[in-house]
Amino acid sequence: MKNLAQRLQQHLPPSARLLVSAALTPVLTAAMMFTVLGSLQAPVSAQTANKVTSPAARISAEISGSNRALLPGSQHPLAQTKSESGRVTSGTRLQGISLYFNRTQSQEADLQKLLAAQQDRSSPQYHQWLTPEQFGSRFGMADADIAKVRNWLEQQGFSVDSVARSKNMIRFSGTAGQVESAFATEMHNYTVGGVKHFAPSTALSIPSALAGVVGAIGNLDDFRPRPHVVASRLRVKPSFTSGGTGSVFFAPGDITTIYDVQKMYNAGFTGAGQSIAVIGQSAVDPADIEAFQSAASLAVKDPTMLLIPGTGTSEIFTGDEVESDLDLEWSGAMAPGATVYFIYTGSDTNYGAFDSLVYAIDNQIGTIISSSYGLCEAELGSAQTSLEASLAQAAAQGQTVISASGDSGSTDCFVGNDISNPSLSVQESLAVDYPASSQYVTGLGGTEISTSSTSYLTPGDGYWASASGNDVISSAIQYIPEEVWNEDLAGCGTDDCLSSGGGGASTLFTKPSWQTGVANIPTANHRYVPDISLHSATGLPGYLFCTSDTSFWVSGQAASCNSGFRDASSGLLTTAGGTSFAAPIFAGMLALVNQDRGFTNGQGQINPTLYTLAADGSTYSSAFHDITSGNNNCLAGSAYCSSTSGFSATTGYDQASGLGSLDLYNLATAWPSNTETSLIGTTTAISASNTAPAVGASVTFTITVAQDTGTTIPTGTVKITVDSGTPTTSTLGADGTVTTTATFSTAGEHQVLAIYSGDSIYAPSAGSVTVNATGTSSGTGSFKLAATNLTVSRGSSGSSTITVTPAGGYTGTVEITFDTSNDNALQNLCYDFTDRLTNGDGSVSVSGTTAVTTQLTFDTNASDCISSGAVLKSGKHALRNLHKVASNNGRNTSGMTTAAAGMAFAGLLLAGFLGRSSRKLRGLACLLLLSAIGMAVTACGGSSSNTVSNPPKGTYTVTLTGADTASASVPQASTTFTFTIQ
Repeated sequence: MKNLAQRLQQHLPPSARLLVSAALTPVLTAAMMFTVLGSLQAPVSAQTANKVTSPAARISAEISGSNRALLPGSQHPLAQTKSESGRVTSGTRLQGISLYFNRTQSQEADLQKLLAAQQDRSSPQYHQWLTPEQFGSRFGMADADIAKVRNWLEQQGFSVDSVARSKNMIRFSGTAGQVESAFATEMHNYTVGGVKHFAPSTALSIPSALAGVVGAIGNLDDFRPRPHVVASRLRVKPSFTSGGTGSVFFAPGDITTIYDVQKMYNAGFTGAGQSIAVIGQSAVDPADIEAFQSAASLAVKDPTMLLIPGTGTSEIFTGDEVESDLDLEWSGAMAPGATVYFIYTGSDTNYGAFDSLVYAIDNQIGTIISSSYGLCEAELGSAQTSLEASLAQAAAQGQTVISASGDSGSTDCFVGNDISNPSLSVQESLAVDYPASSQYVTGLGGTEISTSSTSYLTPGDGYWASASGNDVISSAIQYIPEEVWNEDLAGCGTDDCLSSGGGGASTLFTKPSWQTGVANIPTANHRYVPDISLHSATGLPGYLFCTSDTSFWVSGQAASCNSGFRDASSGLLTTAGGTSFAAPIFAGMLALVNQDRGFTNGQGQINPTLYTLAADGSTYSSAFHDITSGNNNCLAGSAYCSSTSGFSATTGYDQASGLGSLDLYNLATAWPSNTETSLIGTTTAISASNTAPAVGASVTFTITVAQDTGTTIPTGTVKITVDSGTPTTSTLGADGTVTTTATFSTAGEHQVLAIYSGDSIYAPSAGSVTVNATGTSSGTGSFKLAATNLTVSRGSSGSSTITVTPAGGYTGTVEITFDTSNDNALQNLCYDFTDRLTNGDGSVSVSGTTAVTTQLTFDTNASDCISSGAVLKSGKHALRNLHKVASNNGRNTSGMTTAAAGMAFAGLLLAGFLGRSSRKLRGLACLLLLSAIGMAVTACGGSSSNTVSNPPKGTYTVTLTGADTASASVPQASTTFTFTIQ
């Protein structure tokens, strides 16, 4: 049985698609996070202007449970009584619960004054960014208050894990029972859209002494934000020119031509000295990024992977892996000289992309942060308060946050018409996406190639190079007129119908002072989005990328990008669209601007500069492409829209395309230069004396901080975190290095993370290394396996007890895998081992002569087992992932929307629909394909049935296999047990 990372499901059923949309509501989780790690921003001399005084204590009364106050917005909107499916076991452990503190009114006023001064060139505080510690000393909680809350949490039985560097959050862990007692609620399971989740069943209550002080408590549920990546649509003629069909697709070289980026490269600007933090909620296969870079003729350069400590082991989640793949590929493609950090959460599903965002801010990782995840404003709850506070912190620290504005057009709240909360009326109303709607964020909307002329999409007509029988990787010749992206489909049968750029007026935030000066900005007092827009369509044209995430692959595709951008065996391409592409592309563009204009330390909020430049008529006409046609109206029909009302493009600003798209070279030329001292960029690298140590063996890690330019060796401190342990601080030696040692008590992957603080000359940076500890083994002896038979009622779950008995002096770690006698019948079953390795297989450590046991749990309730993730929301693993494996050059595979390069226009159409995995759309696409190429309609094989059945009753044989993880000389063992579904 292959590793779980190689068992990813091939297509997502409609029921699960609805869940992925429905499960968007941000866990209060999102806004709060994580461990005290080292500074990523060195203070500069003028920061003495930022006077720092310790905050006054705010908690005067005793923190007691005898008097309580409800915490507003703390009940998840999808945690409804009708969806309950049992109570969470009292002893269930919850890691990394986050308690977030509000700022006082005076602190907030002081912060807003500082943020304005940091963008005022006449102020001594201009671009004098704070470190997280400085931010905490000025805008966080008093140490005495933190101590009081910490003591109270410990009295409730929780273990306190860390205090945020910004002093606005405490992270702690405990059991579900302790949560229920401390916050006067019950932890329940919920089945929403066919997938099991957990969450508090009521609003939380807190001691009255904390009312007004505590703003949110997060990481108590596993509802995650959604990615803004979209499968191909009807008008698929995606800008590479295909040698097989003549169709055009966007490769990096096309975007550099269309948006005038090439001139930046010609002038020597590649993003060197800049850092981009891409946020995610799934691990990725670095080979995908390397394949993309090779296919696009870019230098191969892996991102720096940073798994957030304490969020579990590194896991791949189908549907989220694809988002991170394209974010990393396209941000790095636009700024090939920049350092790209990938910050992601692990296997514990009560964390998500918003946690990654907060972690990047509290640890000041990246001068630019790119987010392609979001939620409609109505779904935020108290996460609005907590996450907004973190985004303000990012601005004060000089970090620019860029976020996709959403892919549901003017009705961002639509999550599926079978979900009753939010109500259908709320889902169909005008709404915008968060965090793009935050005043501290630059929101990226979507455009597509104008449909006013066929020559805009026809190779050889002046805009694209002709293929002449061979693929042309970079084939765009000049800027091509754009219109607002809108590929909504009327009557398509699922929530997939919505596919257009998000935009409109915020209902939560008032108009920022800088959103003015450009024609047609509405006069009402709302924050309007987007700010700017870039190509986002799936078919006018679509983007090429590479992924192991098969959930968006088309039937017949065996790989992604193992022959250039193609699958070698089928000739298929992997394509998609969405504002998910616009955000990382602009992040890369901004890195070029920062390098050109000398902003090594970051720019913080860039919207004041964007709108100031756009307010100048001459600059606007040269640096922006004003989008004046198209709209983001809801065109999918009455099931999705209470009306067709949305927003139309017009001269100047509009709520469909913002200020328009960009001529980057002209924008950079007009952008004001930095007048402050810039820091020199650095890189932090970690090497391990042994990347595959035995469990318990000592490993030496050498951390080296190197400067990008110059000869002076960086000085300062490095904070080092091993797995989720307490960070330690070490001072760099004269040679810019420091060493540390660690041992690992368990087999599997372990991460060492180092964050360099920076000094008066050099900028901060971060690095990580992963080692794979192997179980110590005697190398001799043997072991036997035994398992108990298992009988369950159909729709329920049960466990078989597996016993490992050593013989002949055997000691070591045994990896247990299994196969069933009928995987097809059991494809809607999911499983989990009590003790498992990172890849989902069982793990048992054996020492001495005593037999050791673990359990293998089978769940026959299909609604628990249908999900977009390789690891399900329930924490289990889908049996169907075990054998539906597509080989991608020997790499793990799972995937995303694709288009067939060897087919004509209608073939590409089919690919987009198949990638979306909607059976109704699949049948329609197949019909159109067959009409186009004259084949029989009966070849479609589509089905309109969305029914998902529990595994059938019957008796099955399960074969277990055990293998020593460290030594091939120890013989494997196997056994069988009978699994009966009644």
